[in-house]
Amino acid sequence: MGGQGNSKSFSFNFGSDPGASGSPFGFDFGDMFSSMFGGGMGGGNKYSGFSGSGGQNMRSASSGSIENINSQFFNKRIKDQGMTWLLLFYTPSAKGYHVLESIAEDVANSLQGAVKAGKINCLVEKTLCKDLGVSPSKSSRLYVYSYASGGRGSLVEYTGDFDTKSLKTFCQDYLPRFSKRVDLRRFDFSSQTMDNLPQVLLVSTKKDTPVMWRALSGLYNKRFMFYDAEVHDASHPMLKRLGVENFPAVIGRMVNGEEHVLREGITVKDLKSGISDLRAMLDDFEKKNRKIASSQAKRPSKNESQQKGVPYLTASNMDVICGDNSAVCFIGVFRSPKAKEKLEVILFQVSQKTFVRRQNFAQSFGDSVSYSLLDAANHSTFLYSFDKSGYKSFDKLLLAYKPRKGKFAVFTGEITMEEAEKFVSSVLNGDVSFTKLRQKPVLK
Repeated sequence: MGGQGNSKSFSFNFGSDPGASGSPFGFDFGDMFSSMFGGGMGGGNKYSGFSGSGGQNMRSASSGSIENINSQFFNKRIKDQGMTWLLLFYTPSAKGYHVLESIAEDVANSLQGAVKAGKINCLVEKTLCKDLGVSPSKSSRLYVYSYASGGRGSLVEYTGDFDTKSLKTFCQDYLPRFSKRVDLRRFDFSSQTMDNLPQVLLVSTKKDTPVMWRALSGLYNKRFMFYDAEVHDASHPMLKRLGVENFPAVIGRMVNGEEHVLREGITVKDLKSGISDLRAMLDDFEKKNRKIASSQAKRPSKNESQQKGVPYLTASNMDVICGDNSAVCFIGVFRSPKAKEKLEVILFQVSQKTFVRRQNFAQSFGDSVSYSLLDAANHSTFLYSFDKSGYKSFDKLLLAYKPRKGKFAVFTGEITMEEAEKFVSSVLNGDVSFTKLRQKPVLK
């Protein structure tokens, strides 16, 4: 399983002949697998992505895959459960029922793991059909129960051609889209949400979010934060730091800030087995996060006020946060909403950690180390006490202010979680040179 640490990653390669061809559905399986995680069928280089098995007769491999749906089944197993469903609404005498049932079954079989199929007899389930806004008619109707447009499922009617390829494309278009597409050059886990959820990032050669990852983002919505990025080499600092060399790869960030390579160089046999393998990986990672979250909740904290967030530095709380009783006051200075959000997340997480390496320092600092935020646009006079330009050319920066000594240090580089931790650690361990203030800072 995955999630065993930075140096442990896993690969699945299930064999089969990638050169096989032929399909009973009128489309090439290579199209399906190339859309999973990048790379084509049987890609040969180490960044080729998932390699798939050859064409198989999915109809014979899985028959009778359409569920009979009643109200109880719909409410317990379909409604807002994260799975995309292809639903056939019909009456026994409706035109085209058997043809649509056969097409729906073919599509569900080809997208096993990402899409399930069901049928609802509106003659028997009149209340359910009425509640869903589907009226019995002379013709059968196909709908996709989709999460593409939001967190709750909704029905979207299929009105295209009644052939397998067209319906399959329609189903893929309406798979969940809860994974956020990011540019790895500008991505930082720590700058994202602070909903206390574990986060997972897929890096692959795919130009768009892969089908398999979209399906998983629906199944695990509100349990993980999903991201994905297109990469073609391992030169990014994050990939180098974690030792990622083979794509596709999945990187996870735990609720305590630790980052791990969960899988790399992933290959799958087909969509169903691939989703099953990755679900096992996510389940395992989720269990580890729950244990960590539980231990953190049970551990008494001396910084309970900080758990609620990072306070804003104001005239009314200046003496409390950055007064003479504060040994070191770390201030995140921002000018834009984006910078504020990033600093708030980073400082909150940094404030929960211990960085001092010498015990006497830890005892002397105690609770007198504070973290706060400052709006530079509204408090320019305050910043002139540190620098004659008031740091006007910076969108964000970190100040380490020692009120009793009237000295400060500043970090104006790119503020990531890693760089912020280094700066705070260096300050608390006496490894940073401090500069004398121009004047005592005052907030008005």
